[in-house]
Amino acid sequence: MTVAQPEAAAPGEVVLRDLQWTDLAHLAELEQQLFADDAWSEATWWTELAGRPRRDYVVATTPDGTIAGYAGLDVAGDVADVMTIATAPGHQGRGTGRVLLTELVRRAAARGVEAVLLEVRADNDAARRLYDRAGFEVISVRRRYYQPGDVDALVMRLLVTKGDA
Repeated sequence: MTVAQPEAAAPGEVVLRDLQWTDLAHLAELEQQLFADDAWSEATWWTELAGRPRRDYVVATTPDGTIAGYAGLDVAGDVADVMTIATAPGHQGRGTGRVLLTELVRRAAARGVEAVLLEVRADNDAARRLYDRAGFEVISVRRRYYQPGDVDALVMRLLVTKGDA
């Protein structure tokens, strides 16, 4: 998976751009498809968009403008938290999540962050593989955090180096 500029994108590539208010209704729909029990509403997305400059959201689109995925970061001092990362059905397994995560780490490093934290459902094997491959390590477990279902949350951390920006 490569990231291309809009004018140079080829089939299978995604273009990264900052989240725009016109994306919010579509992201709320995707949230329902992807995270039914934990989905963010359109109102939640408006709140997140208003959280700038601490909040930084990026959207991955296909050459025709279809949203293939999205991700967000909250930066507070020398630590950043991944707020969300998602790949739309039909675009999963193509490297979009890796591109989005790489961009979040790059943005965090550019802002002088020393560590990026995230939490992931212990039963989300695809996300766990993505984070493991990116160098994140489990630093704690929040037992029965996700409800319904009593699913543990794994808190993971990546130490950021100056060369990551």
